[in-house]
Amino acid sequence: MVKFISLSSGSNGNCYYFEHNGDAFLVDAGIGPRTIKKRLLEHGLEFEKIRFVLVTHDHLDHIKSLGVICGKYKIPAFATKTLHNSLVHHFCTRGRMSGCARFTKLGEATECFGVEFTPFLVSHDATQTVGYKIKVENVTFTLATDIGQSNLDLVKYAQESQVLILESNFDIDMLMRGPYTPELKVRICNGEGHLSNDRAAEIIRKVYHNGLSHIFLCHLSENNNTPQKALESAELALKSIGVRPGNDVITVALPRKEPSSVFTF
Repeated sequence: MVKFISLSSGSNGNCYYFEHNGDAFLVDAGIGPRTIKKRLLEHGLEFEKIRFVLVTHDHLDHIKSLGVICGKYKIPAFATKTLHNSLVHHFCTRGRMSGCARFTKLGEATECFGVEFTPFLVSHDATQTVGYKIKVENVTFTLATDIGQSNLDLVKYAQESQVLILESNFDIDMLMRGPYTPELKVRICNGEGHLSNDRAAEIIRKVYHNGLSHIFLCHLSENNNTPQKALESAELALKSIGVRPGNDVITVALPRKEPSSVFTF
């Protein structure tokens, strides 16, 4: 059995927890260890089971506590060489990663504690940003957060997965009518920023297959989206290809500032 919980998902911090056979790992560490411990404990889960962290990119909301987790708790962090080179100099991780750096290569699978994970490049304006195909026991996840647009790798891996964790950051009308500066609006939707509800829906329509059991929408904007709008967009895309949300596939909008429920697979 595999357990999954989103501990935080948004610009305030991103952190996802996976557990199987008594071992656990995180994808990103954008919230503090005390918050991680508290939220895990509330759901009967244990920080002490965490064996490693997978890093998607070097923006603050994804690595804010990575240096503490590596430096204090000696938990290794997996990332590409490009990302680790950045983490050496980042103020959150500088001087704290000694002995904890583990290296991955794009498109190549790495195994640790029975978990197989493959990073793939996605479009986002960090030093480098990756998504992950993650195989735990007999369950395959594809996780892609902070992506400006789709690509062939994302489509390929999602079509091989039972669980898709996909950014659905903003509603285009809310963004354009909102208070952000023109420059920030361009940055968000220029293909190297974040994924709109409409683009997320296009990906879902393209990758859906009969083996896909769950779609989790992540990294929703606090100012430019709502869970209702993100879910409506995704579910309309599914219905357009004859899929029944809630019956053929479960769709969930992950909360921004609180933990989600614990899901088991």
